[in-house]
Amino acid sequence: MNILDLVFPKQCVNCKKLGSYLCANCFTFISFDTDGVCAICDKQSINKLTHPGCKNKYSIDGVFSSILYKGVCKKLIYNFKYKPYLTDLRKLLSDLFYEGLIQKQEFYDAIKSSQKLILVPIPLFPSRERERGYNQAELLAMDLSKRLGLKTNNLLKRVKKTVSQVGLSKEDRRKNIKGSFEINEDLKSVIKDHCIFLVDDVFTTGSTLIEASKVLKRHGARKVWGLTLARD
Repeated sequence: MNILDLVFPKQCVNCKKLGSYLCANCFTFISFDTDGVCAICDKQSINKLTHPGCKNKYSIDGVFSSILYKGVCKKLIYNFKYKPYLTDLRKLLSDLFYEGLIQKQEFYDAIKSSQKLILVPIPLFPSRERERGYNQAELLAMDLSKRLGLKTNNLLKRVKKTVSQVGLSKEDRRKNIKGSFEINEDLKSVIKDHCIFLVDDVFTTGSTLIEASKVLKRHGARKVWGLTLARD
């Protein structure tokens, strides 16, 4: 046992049982996301891709989520992103992320049909990342890159400090996130003709992924899909 575990014992984020951040019993409450929605219209999409009628030149091509954002999952992600900032949850959440993705044939089809694939984490505004000490999307992307054998690249930067999206309507989320992302100039040449997996923690209305996808496609990305740990 790690000496830190003696001083600061781990307890289940849900039932508070000592031993680990997620006990075996509470693990059974996690549900993998077997459905899918079109990120544009928020209606069911059997193949997790954007409906043909919803697409335009700069639309995101689809979103693949691993688990459902409810109950235990919500508590895990909250503790990972906010105080007490349990970065130790990284391995557990990355494992769930990966396991949920590899269960999806459509995800494998996207990989097989694409060349020059890279993972791009959704960036945080600099002051928010300094406060937290890390970007949770970047940590998840780095772990996925090892599992999937894909490169991770911070192509995007956040240039607008937005208010929290929590509690906002879909329209207000869209307005809040508009103009938030720009390309890192020294990496601009990497984008052209690449296919990109945008990595984030939670998919709610898709506003963040949609806005980031527009920026990447306007700079030459061939395809852009979202990969999220959870779907609300």
